[in-house]
Amino acid sequence: MSGLRVLAVDDLPGALAELCRMLREAPEVGEVVGAGDALQAVKLLQADRFDAVFLDISMPGLDGLELASLLAKLSEPPVIVFVTAHDGHAVAAYGIGAVDYLLKPVRTERLAAALAKVLRMVPSSGPRPTPDAMAALPVDSGGRTRYVRRDDVLFVEAHGDYVRLHTRGGVHLVRMPISRLAEYWEGTGFTRVHRGFLLAVAGVLELRSDSAGGLLAHTEAGDVPVSRRHARDLRDRLLEAAQRGQLGSDS
Repeated sequence: MSGLRVLAVDDLPGALAELCRMLREAPEVGEVVGAGDALQAVKLLQADRFDAVFLDISMPGLDGLELASLLAKLSEPPVIVFVTAHDGHAVAAYGIGAVDYLLKPVRTERLAAALAKVLRMVPSSGPRPTPDAMAALPVDSGGRTRYVRRDDVLFVEAHGDYVRLHTRGGVHLVRMPISRLAEYWEGTGFTRVHRGFLLAVAGVLELRSDSAGGLLAHTEAGDVPVSRRHARDLRDRLLEAAQRGQLGSDS
């Protein structure tokens, strides 16, 4: 082994730079890449393979625990180590499957112990599949967490700093602004059709006009308003989907 490939994630530039420095100085580590938030981390994980992710917990948008929950559901996830200034999340972190939980400021000997645990978990050879960390979103309700698959969502509705995921089975509330979710999901069959709505193109059954002459995209979960600036693009996407036999499909 030439060394571990590690992704370090922290929204504080100074903390991220220090963590990357310490990791690069560790003899077990071959390469370190830094990410300033969960969105950048997901993009890096989709584009490349990492043996381990050293992950801060308190981050805006998708926090470290939520991102780790998604990664832990992959068939071959990277090894997860949390690095945080707070010790109140340790139980949740180990419940997700993290191998270690480091408190800031990180001591060299604690980092070495965490890397030793990572080495025991990393396969010595063999490629890993490219992860799609946003293929499902965690939904907390009544002290329980369930996961809503992206493929089950027909449209997304903005609700302040949250979004409502509309599926055939009901509506689920997730703490994430729609602008951030659009960055994850646009290009995976979803398109922005309104300032407050993100639509699964394959879930559209037909286009309708409302009483004021506006355009509505009809789905099994309800009607979605389409703004004038997005109408042409949606019609083009629907035509392409229909030609591929994907319009109104379950995917």
